[in-house]
Amino acid sequence: MEATTVSPVGRPVDAVVDLPGSKSYSNRALLVAALAEGRSEITRALFSDDTRYMHGALTALGLVVEADEASQRFSVEGSGGRFPERQAELFVGGAGTAARFLTAAVAIGDGTYTVDGSPRMRERPISPLLEALRELGVDAVDRFGNGCPPVDVRASGIPGGRASVRGDISSQYLSALLLAAPYARTDVTIEVQGELVSAPYIDVTLDVMSAFGVPVDRRSDTSFRIAAGQHYRGRAYEIEPDASSASYFFAAAAVTGGRVRVPRLGAGSVQGDLGLLDVLERMGCGVLREADAIEVRGPRQLRAVDADFTRMGDVATTLMAIAPFADGPVTVRGIAQTHYEESDRPVAAAAELRRMGIQVEETWDSVTVHPGTPQPAVIETYDDHRIAMSFALVGLRVAGIEIADPGCVAKTFPAYFEVLGGLTA
Repeated sequence: MEATTVSPVGRPVDAVVDLPGSKSYSNRALLVAALAEGRSEITRALFSDDTRYMHGALTALGLVVEADEASQRFSVEGSGGRFPERQAELFVGGAGTAARFLTAAVAIGDGTYTVDGSPRMRERPISPLLEALRELGVDAVDRFGNGCPPVDVRASGIPGGRASVRGDISSQYLSALLLAAPYARTDVTIEVQGELVSAPYIDVTLDVMSAFGVPVDRRSDTSFRIAAGQHYRGRAYEIEPDASSASYFFAAAAVTGGRVRVPRLGAGSVQGDLGLLDVLERMGCGVLREADAIEVRGPRQLRAVDADFTRMGDVATTLMAIAPFADGPVTVRGIAQTHYEESDRPVAAAAELRRMGIQVEETWDSVTVHPGTPQPAVIETYDDHRIAMSFALVGLRVAGIEIADPGCVAKTFPAYFEVLGGLTA
């Protein structure tokens, strides 16, 4: 797509923003519903590249998943843990959730399955998941021996037992094992090695599993036991709004001194990216958390902050983008795991800040952004939706900010620029 220019607002924003469903909940619910016994109706679901790849892969496995984008609904005929197709090539593009979750899930079946993706997906590590699956008796290998997709799984069910999995690269490896484990032949115990990054996503996984009838014995934050013989049960399931997507609009209120309210995303949500609200409060924002909505009011001047994003890496770039408008240096740390996302995010974000004339300091695990007035620039996105959505926020304050590849936001939020444009209308 051609570059798009973001129009400055010229005033504090004041908006109620109705956001699409959570990608994390949507893809988990799609997979769990496909494995369940009985029919499921998933409503207010996200329709984006990532969920379309999951839908396509489930269809390639012979499962019946009907999509109605107009009504934001998926209708899923559960398979009871069986895959009609005994051989399938599953292409997941750049969808990390689909790649990791499907690699574990197809092991339940009986056949030969391949999980592959985009060139960038072929650079993203998956060996910690494969090693854990092999400990559970699964024949799963990285085809080129480089620890990345494509992955070949010669499936004959999951025998079960004990497995350990690294936690320092992605929490999706643990989520993938948890989602598939109920269909193992014997009980499964999973131990996490090292610090678990983006740990709140495990709460999302356990929340979906419980909603579809499978409890997990969480012995600690690093030890989980799943009893064999359990099966998900089909049900009606509504998806809540995406907290990562909400972060851009909360930041829009923060950076313009305005107000943004997001309905249906309440204080009881377990989505970890809502941790950004605590950081915005430290920067001077007012945050109202209600049972069925969250509202952010921005200050006249953002304060400098030093914040740890280990548990919420997906919104680190949100803060980096608005950091130049603070009254002092802003340090975003705990972001080592984000080197392995759709782009090398710390490096990409630092490069784009410098492109706008902002002073930046980097380590492997942190980025410090100094205050300054961003200069007009064409922002490169690196085919990364979060770089595009984050740096579009700068354009709310500064004229001449263009986003080079706005179409990359289709990965998780196809209508992002239309919704953002509603703030500037």
